[in-house]
Amino acid sequence: MDAAFASRLSAIALSHVTREYPHRLDQVLAGPEDLQSPRALHPIFHGSFDWHSCVHSYWLLATLLRLVPDNSEAPCIRDLLLSSFTERNVAAECAYLKRKSERLFERPYGWAWLLMLQAELSRHDTPDRQRWAALLQPLSTMFVEKFSDYLPKAAFPNRTGTHGNTAFAMTLALEYAQAVNDKALARLLRQTSRRWYAKDVDCQAWEPSGADFLSPALMEAECMRRMLKPDAFRAWHRRFLPKLKRREPKTLFTPARVTDRTDGHIVHLDGLNLSRAWCWRHLAESLPPADPLRGIAAEAARRHFKASANYLSGHYMGEHWLATFALLALRPEP
Repeated sequence: MDAAFASRLSAIALSHVTREYPHRLDQVLAGPEDLQSPRALHPIFHGSFDWHSCVHSYWLLATLLRLVPDNSEAPCIRDLLLSSFTERNVAAECAYLKRKSERLFERPYGWAWLLMLQAELSRHDTPDRQRWAALLQPLSTMFVEKFSDYLPKAAFPNRTGTHGNTAFAMTLALEYAQAVNDKALARLLRQTSRRWYAKDVDCQAWEPSGADFLSPALMEAECMRRMLKPDAFRAWHRRFLPKLKRREPKTLFTPARVTDRTDGHIVHLDGLNLSRAWCWRHLAESLPPADPLRGIAAEAARRHFKASANYLSGHYMGEHWLATFALLALRPEP
């Protein structure tokens, strides 16, 4: 991650994070009075085509402001965060979330990304970040409460390759719990992951589906890598994906082919390549240097990243979100 690439990612996010239209609302209408513009409903997160993409675009900008402070876009990022994170704006976002009709709003994908943004802001290296984190905390607390209510009664995980994937959401939520030392949330996430995934063996990896941007198999592995202690994870992983050293299942080693980057679902497959790169890289880094799978996983990470890294911009259907997944693939693990 050099300054030039950080500037490229930042410029992409800045081009849409406050762009209100086109926009896809995740909203249940309780009456005609609910028909309002995205900006009226969400004074902070009204850009980037949809609420969750706007949230993780802010995460990208806040992360690059910390990791690459000489990024040429840093002054613009700082000005945006100063103007967006205000007590009034956060109160309006909280008010929307309190609507009885919005119980399922952004569950669990948007919940997790908001907590990731809070985790990033909570890495207090400047007075500004301390202030932004304090301002956003009431909204984050509401999402923690939603996770705490939902997870104990969710009998089954969601193994989809899209927004409902519970392994992805819990992975991000654990990063928040660790960043702010929320031991109760971390304990709940670990208990839930073991309840859902501990007995999974010999994953067949019937993927990708045509709109996947997450690998159900690799995302589950990345979730358990974070939830379990290293020795326990390696033992679980050998049972879950026992043939990786033979590069099987083959589909996990084959980058997805994207046939139409103007199609909002087909372009998800660029995100799949980038998120697989993220998972493969972390698996490689978690293994001992002498383990043959370490090199195999690192090679798979490079191949998947290369397949989509040149397509982060060019059409809005990918442009409003793909840079985030490129950053996930490259970012040093906290």
